[in-house]
Amino acid sequence: MQQTQRLLALATLLLTLPAVAAEDVESLFGTVRENVDKQYAELEKLYKHFHTHPELSYFEEATSKRMAQEWKKLGFEITENVGGYGVVAVMKNGEGPTIMVRADTDALPVKEETGLDYASTVTTEDSLGVNVPVMHACGHDVHMTSIIGAARVLVAMKDSWSGTLMMIAQPAEERGGGARAMLEDGLFEKFPRPEAAVALHVHPELQSGTIGYVKGYAMANVDSVDIKIRGVGGHGAYPHKTKDPIVIAAQVIMGLQTIVSRELAPTDPAVVTVGSIHGGTKHNIISNEVDMQLTVRSYSDETRDHLMASIERITKNTARAAGVPPFAMPTMEIREEYTPALYNSPELVDRVNGAFRKLLGDASIIELGPVMGGEDFGRYGREEPRIPIFMYRLGTISEERIAESKKEGAQPLPSMHSSKYYPEPEPTIKTGAQTLAVGVLELMKQQ
Repeated sequence: MQQTQRLLALATLLLTLPAVAAEDVESLFGTVRENVDKQYAELEKLYKHFHTHPELSYFEEATSKRMAQEWKKLGFEITENVGGYGVVAVMKNGEGPTIMVRADTDALPVKEETGLDYASTVTTEDSLGVNVPVMHACGHDVHMTSIIGAARVLVAMKDSWSGTLMMIAQPAEERGGGARAMLEDGLFEKFPRPEAAVALHVHPELQSGTIGYVKGYAMANVDSVDIKIRGVGGHGAYPHKTKDPIVIAAQVIMGLQTIVSRELAPTDPAVVTVGSIHGGTKHNIISNEVDMQLTVRSYSDETRDHLMASIERITKNTARAAGVPPFAMPTMEIREEYTPALYNSPELVDRVNGAFRKLLGDASIIELGPVMGGEDFGRYGREEPRIPIFMYRLGTISEERIAESKKEGAQPLPSMHSSKYYPEPEPTIKTGAQTLAVGVLELMKQQ
């Protein structure tokens, strides 16, 4: 009942936001295109700057300063160091709703192999003091460039919208902690609380110039789980005098596979993957313990709770069945780097997509299916009272590259986080800036 009431309240809220007058749409969107076209040369330089100066999660100091500078030049009120290297830019422009637009700023420890003349050559120390290469292999450089492009357009068109525009540069998305850190630092208390929030994310297979969307659950709850299987070690020639944690770990792994296949409804998506297992030191030694690392994915909170309880039950009872003494029971830790599921509010999706269709045409707006990847943008939609959110996918690949990848024997297109992933800059950035601007205009058009 509470969920139904919440959805009805959200629908009512979205319906009360002012709509773009039909007779103004063509000229309004034409102005958006012209503004983006005029500034594209500068946006490309900005994009290449971000691409060649990537920074790891929690180390985005220079990136955040550049984002703050760009917004400050446009007249936004700037607050830096929100939840780490987060930046909040606010522009009040009369009465109306507050709309939030978010871009993430961090890069990945990946050695770039794109062959581009502006490829990243950056190396740096990570949080463990290890020297690693750094690359924007997930398109956050596109996200930042697009939001700056949209900001420039919206400032130039202030007579076409009314309300409060809040743009944020969020750190540490790749580590799953940036949104939480900004919220815990008072994002929705120190600054205007938005009526809706919008973001984009590049897509490694969609054609540039197109937009992909998902209604409802779009991305998953993401949990990292550490399990330590303990036993009683000894000589490999005398296994009967031990409680072998490697054998127990093998049985646990097989048992975990039954959670999704036998405990959840076939229509309830979930993933339990053991990504790492380490135990033992030598051929003839039975070790005392084995360490396992799991990634666990789901959509609903109920399914997440069920998965965690089942993992713990199977792990501990397998150890008991093997005769492991009580003092050596397995331990299980759910890491703090939890990312909640991303739920796109259907009413907001429909409304913003309506503007996108007028901007790009029906053929360029593509419905996608949900995936088991994670995105901490979903946190902004879980703060009570719930805020409608919408993250859409931005096409980045040329028609020629897509066609080539489909030929027999051809290499598939690089995925996100690949050392060889790169977008087609001009159509990607133009579409990103245009759609973010149009989304805000749709939600804040003056009456």
